Amino acid sequence: MPYRICKSFTVESGHMLSKHPGRCRFPHGHTRVIDVVVSAAELDASDMVCDFAALKHAIAAAVDRFDHSLAVNSNDPILPKLESVQERIVIFQGKDPTTEVFAKFIFDELESVIAARRSIAGPDGRSYMLPAGLRVERVRVGETPTTWAEYAR
Repeated sequence: MPYRICKSFTVESGHMLSKHPGRCRFPHGHTRVIDVVVSAAELDASDMVCDFAALKHAIAAAVDRFDHSLAVNSNDPILPKLESVQERIVIFQGKDPTTEVFAKFIFDELESVIAARRSIAGPDGRSYMLPAGLRVERVRVGETPTTWAEYAR
């Protein structure tokens, strides 16, 4: 069984679900908790799966993209009006920005950072490397205190 660690992030984000028949088609927001679970078969030279700081910086840009933003389907007819008055719009091509879609987006972003195997610069000027053999197990995104969606391969 592999070793696993989890890093959690909290963001305030809004979305509109244009395909939803009810109130969720209107702009509304959530305090989202994003849990990123990574694993490794072996511990690194520091006896860790991965330095939590390295994981935090590896996914920081993707997480920040959603903080205090409004996610919208590219096919939503209100999108042109929103873009003219709102700078933090996240557009999902042909998909409603459901919690399930958020989870897969974060998963894919982290997986690509891990695959790139390059140094990650932290805001403190330090460089971080994600260890070889690290893999994304799952990403869970909470929408409310009682609901979440998860993506895993």
